[in-house]
Amino acid sequence: MSGFFGAVSKENCVSDVFYGTDYHSHLGTKRGGMAIFNSNTGIYERAIHSLENSYFRTKFESDANSFNGCSGIGCISDTEPQPLVIESRIGRFAIATVAKINNINEIARYFLDKGEHFAETSQGSYNATELVAMLVCEKTTIEEGIKNVYERIKGSCSILILYKDRIIAGRDKHGRTPIIIGHKDGAFCAASETS
Repeated sequence: MSGFFGAVSKENCVSDVFYGTDYHSHLGTKRGGMAIFNSNTGIYERAIHSLENSYFRTKFESDANSFNGCSGIGCISDTEPQPLVIESRIGRFAIATVAKINNINEIARYFLDKGEHFAETSQGSYNATELVAMLVCEKTTIEEGIKNVYERIKGSCSILILYKDRIIAGRDKHGRTPIIIGHKDGAFCAASETS
């Protein structure tokens, strides 16, 4: 299983992403990651760490202290390292998923037959988040790409995409992996769980 958290704020949101992601620690014990968009530099600041021998907070405390931005996403995963930062024809973005894709090998073969390649592997299999990113990038907008994901995959997948100063969320079409939207004064968040 996996869990994710994303926030967009009028002020620095790194602390919100750090603690919001940490609250999902019970959903994964292999990998954790955070990606923050620094609007001052235009760079996605990202860190991924193994959680097999330590806790999220311990591993990411120094990263959280060095990151700066008003939008970001984080993920705790039992499978693949994420979020990934993708450079594509529709722009640069960071992506995290909570997914169980039953036809992952079929879709991977489709891309391999087209001459594409996979940079990330997970426990001897394809990285589901990278595969979802490839499906998104087949289209000319992120929104069309998310629709493409849901037309092509069999199984379930919820998506958080950090695109500069915004987050685009795509909830599993069957509702098996929900996304909860929350807010406070000057900020919004998207999370796998409410508590």
